[in-house]
Amino acid sequence: MPRRPHVFVAASTALLAAAVFPATVLPALALPAEAPHAPAPHTPMSFDPAARVPVASAPVSPAPVPSAPVSPKRHGAPGPAAGPPAGKESFRRDGFPEDGPVTAAALLSRAGGCDQISNGRYRTRESTPATIPVCDARGAVFWEADMDIDCDGQATAHCNPSADPYYQDTTSYTQADGRALNAEELPYIVVPLSSSIWNFRSSGIRGGSVAAVIHRDKVEYAVVGDTGPPGIIGEASYATARALGIVPDPAGGGVPSGVTYIVFKDSEISRLDDQETITRRGDELAKQFIRDN
Repeated sequence: MPRRPHVFVAASTALLAAAVFPATVLPALALPAEAPHAPAPHTPMSFDPAARVPVASAPVSPAPVPSAPVSPKRHGAPGPAAGPPAGKESFRRDGFPEDGPVTAAALLSRAGGCDQISNGRYRTRESTPATIPVCDARGAVFWEADMDIDCDGQATAHCNPSADPYYQDTTSYTQADGRALNAEELPYIVVPLSSSIWNFRSSGIRGGSVAAVIHRDKVEYAVVGDTGPPGIIGEASYATARALGIVPDPAGGGVPSGVTYIVFKDSEISRLDDQETITRRGDELAKQFIRDN
């Protein structure tokens, strides 16, 4: 800001008047207020006793005064970018999280309601009522049920006749070398054998079809690897349960409810034991499911 000479003259006049005029006269010489303009830099003055005239000293730069923070709201400046509340997930308009893979919340948001495709409903076990429908969607079918643990297939440390009273050494579908699937290592699900309730093949589901299995906030991609009783639904391999944080013990593990199975139509892969392909295809199909529903 340019310095204003009249301030210096006025200040000099005021000081000279202080030495010559009575104090009662001095208020008339007071400088007019200049707000809202910033004041001119202060020039220190000294007094020459002999000349009785104020003499200007060398100007001293004023110390910087920290300015108060400006409120963006009050001054019209844009505020900080809005973000999701702590602990909440941020989603784009297409339903995907802002970064990373598809989440349980994103998938479940598209599996709400039920366009029932099954001719009737399934039980979770022989002693329970038939309450579980199979629902149709674009590109997939889904159901919400319990999870019982399937340990059938190759005998391993945790899947064998001693650990599982219902153990069988075969599975309806096999891995690339023709052997039964390994339930302890391979994420797979069990679908009910075809019946008057539902023929899974009529919905584009086969052995090796890719599925997303959801429990709470976790998603695990699996394949259709085995078939079970025609009137019962809700079963998956030891490996699937373990990945979802469900107790995988075939004798007493599993959960009684709260598991969603989304099986993608016409999605079978040729090698059921290729876990890398299962995960990659599962993520692709899950994204497509969100786009289409």
